[in-house]
Amino acid sequence: MITQRPVGIDELLGQVREGLDRVEAKEAYEAAQAGEALLVDTRYAALRERDGLIPGALVVERNELEWRLDPQGSHRAPEATSHDLRVVVICDEGYASSLAAVSLRQLGLHRATDLVGGFQAWKAAGFPVTAA
Repeated sequence: MITQRPVGIDELLGQVREGLDRVEAKEAYEAAQAGEALLVDTRYAALRERDGLIPGALVVERNELEWRLDPQGSHRAPEATSHDLRVVVICDEGYASSLAAVSLRQLGLHRATDLVGGFQAWKAAGFPVTAA
């Protein structure tokens, strides 16, 4: 049995991000508008209620993400149509979404990535937000 040294969250985050083609808010917006990406908002309800929603984004709380996005899963969302689907995971500030995107890649969603800066970057860039 191989024993690995403990890895802190900052190091782990750096490692997982090396394998992601993370997107900025403008690229995420344009890809969603063109029908080339599915935006997935994983923020919990209190944050959505406080800050609003991204129009057209699929809301899936983090603890359900893999079950709802696995194209082969029995509990998949209708939008989870293929392993080729480009998924942009959005959390509040762009940290948890990186880990979530890697988890989706482990399920075979090879184009999964996340939004740099999360919802807060989207909002700061002036892209559409509606009340929850």
